[in-house]
Amino acid sequence: MTDGGMHGGRPKVAIVDANTLAVLGLKQILQNVIPVTAIDTFATFGELESGHPEQYAHYFVAMDIVVTNRNFFLEQRRKTIVLTLSLNDTSQLHDFHSLCINQPEPHLIRQLLMLHQHAHHGGRNQPPMPQVLQQKILTDREIEVMSLIAQGFINKEIADQLNISLSTVITHRKNVMDKLGLKSVSALTIYAVMHGYVDINKI
Repeated sequence: MTDGGMHGGRPKVAIVDANTLAVLGLKQILQNVIPVTAIDTFATFGELESGHPEQYAHYFVAMDIVVTNRNFFLEQRRKTIVLTLSLNDTSQLHDFHSLCINQPEPHLIRQLLMLHQHAHHGGRNQPPMPQVLQQKILTDREIEVMSLIAQGFINKEIADQLNISLSTVITHRKNVMDKLGLKSVSALTIYAVMHGYVDINKI
């Protein structure tokens, strides 16, 4: 490996799949889940092979491409995540980690977070987050609201749990999204798990 899968101190990830829409969607989600990562995309194995494949810390690869180029990916199996269309164990390759891309976004994000935590043993081997993301920018109450949103509670349930009004919950919710620059509950869930505010088993 030339640079340990790093790019300017950032780990590099390759997505290899001929399905452009799947690639774009996965790239967007990965950038939310692992914001410190540089992501390159390839439509074919040939493109990956000619672009110094050893530089990547992980490969997210379509099932058919792994099957066709099995020897290469077997040598890199610790770094390879196979993209499957089914959660069924019989449709997955046993030598590899798999990620089903044909499932609702919250489930896909949970599976990605599980893979990420497993790979980095609870975060110990991850590169440090950028300084701006390390700063505590939310109040304690905003963190409580964010945690409950990430766990799937609706506004009224959050108001009841925290003994505050519904309008206060809505205000906190808007403030959290604005401060973090997030646009969706999925992105907020990722942030909450990655920063240790919510146990992944509760989402």
